Amino acid sequence: MMQKEIGEKTEKAYGEETCREEARRYGFEKEMRECALCPRDCRADRLSGKKGYCGETARIRAARAALHYWEEPCISGKEGSGAVFFCGCPLRCVFCQNSVIAAGQAGQDVSVEHLAEIFLRLQEEGANNINLVTPTHFVPQIAAALRLVKDGGLRIPVVYNTGSYEKAETLKMLDGLVDIYLPDLKYWSKELGKRYSNAPDYFETACAAIAEMVRQVPETAFEERKDGTALMKRGVIVRHLTLPGSSMDSRRVLRYLHETYGNRIYISIMNQYTPMRQFEDHPELNRRVSRKTYDRLVDFAIRIGIENGFIQEGGTAEESFVPLWDGTGL
Repeated sequence: MMQKEIGEKTEKAYGEETCREEARRYGFEKEMRECALCPRDCRADRLSGKKGYCGETARIRAARAALHYWEEPCISGKEGSGAVFFCGCPLRCVFCQNSVIAAGQAGQDVSVEHLAEIFLRLQEEGANNINLVTPTHFVPQIAAALRLVKDGGLRIPVVYNTGSYEKAETLKMLDGLVDIYLPDLKYWSKELGKRYSNAPDYFETACAAIAEMVRQVPETAFEERKDGTALMKRGVIVRHLTLPGSSMDSRRVLRYLHETYGNRIYISIMNQYTPMRQFEDHPELNRRVSRKTYDRLVDFAIRIGIENGFIQEGGTAEESFVPLWDGTGL
């Protein structure tokens, strides 16, 4: 299907009947009738308008689709990453910077064919890639849209940007459609997974998901540019956000990743944690991570032999890095 044909069939808003028609056309009725896409296994009939644990029905909802400049340098480059921010989330971390859309408090309905059109428009705007942000609970719909554009002129890589509370079986729907996986590995301990994300099984679940991602994209490839920068074309970058008071947990996460994958993956050690509100139940989160604490973690990563990685420098822990959820690009 060519871009013009996609555009001709697009409608920006759609109801449950249109959604059911899409599900029949693109073959994801079963997944939406009794949803088990994520580890929550809520079994919601999302196709009939029921909301899953993620907070969403079968209708795709997104809050923004625009060039985004604050990913790792090899993802954003100078031109920006074509980020599509989906609404809802199967994880719902208490410290989430995108909590407004994770809780479904903003967003617009987007049909499968309109999502395909968005991907092609972002490419026309010069995006270095298509960046699917928090996509887990819409994987069948996204896979359908990607198949349309893969046949209709999409030439840039597709990035799957996730908190990693994923089922390997769901990720297999994307095999051959995603070029770059950008997962988190948030916690090592069950206690932190339970306390901050209501997911005591987070570590083992995320590890299995990352293993599937590496299976799908086992090799890393970059495009070297004339300005001396490089853009990732294929590969896996695992992110770890340093949290206040969790230095030992962070070290265990980094050691696991390095011992398991060595230099087959890149590791991004992030210091951008920002308290978006005051936490009465989690007072330890009411502060940022000190520069000294973060530097010690980076030193630890170097000491254990991590070579392929990214670190962040001052000024990243700012609310200004959170986009406006105003429907831009939808």
